[in-house]
Amino acid sequence: MEFKKLSAPSLKEMFIGQIRENILSGQLSVGTQLPTEREIAQQMQVSRTVVNSGLAELERQGFLEIHPRQGVFVADYGRSGNINTLNAIMEYHSETLGYSEIRSILEVRRALEHLATDAAIEAATEENMDRLQSLVANVEAAATYVETIEATFAFHHELAVIGNNSILPLIYISFKPVVTQLWLRFCRRFGTDALSDNTRSLAQCIIARDREAARRCTDEHLDSAIRGQQQIY
Repeated sequence: MEFKKLSAPSLKEMFIGQIRENILSGQLSVGTQLPTEREIAQQMQVSRTVVNSGLAELERQGFLEIHPRQGVFVADYGRSGNINTLNAIMEYHSETLGYSEIRSILEVRRALEHLATDAAIEAATEENMDRLQSLVANVEAAATYVETIEATFAFHHELAVIGNNSILPLIYISFKPVVTQLWLRFCRRFGTDALSDNTRSLAQCIIARDREAARRCTDEHLDSAIRGQQQIY
């Protein structure tokens, strides 16, 4: 049993959470114009600074559109959203993400991992391979869910770095909140040893420079989740 660290949210975080929840729950529909900042501040009894910065963050997350001299409108986040939108939706839905959403995430991850492992096998030096082995050891030595997930992410991110594709590591960083939430679900259902075993088996294929085996390893791990044999939804 693990307990999460408790922390009090700021007024800005509470403001963002309430507006975002109203949007995701459908209480604020796409195209709806919000009241002025002054009106919102009065209704929610917070400063205009909180409202202004909170609206700006919600625009960054893809939930709002701010048009100078016209107003603030609820965005069609399904069409114009970004990775920040996806992360916020993941947090909102928590344990209720549906099969289609998780399937889509895993299919994208499979394509990225094929790209990362192919490039790493081709470009890795012996020093890189030693580094991967030490990262696998960190996964195996981890004592908690959080430590296991962080160590696993470090391994996969290192694969992206080794492949010498300057964009791929940035994509991995962008997807970190999404992927780590799915790994947390996985660990809660199957234990950290299962995630550690998956990481070790993939590393062995890469260290052997067996591209097809690495692809099969990735496919086996992700397909079992997609098909529901290892449910994380």
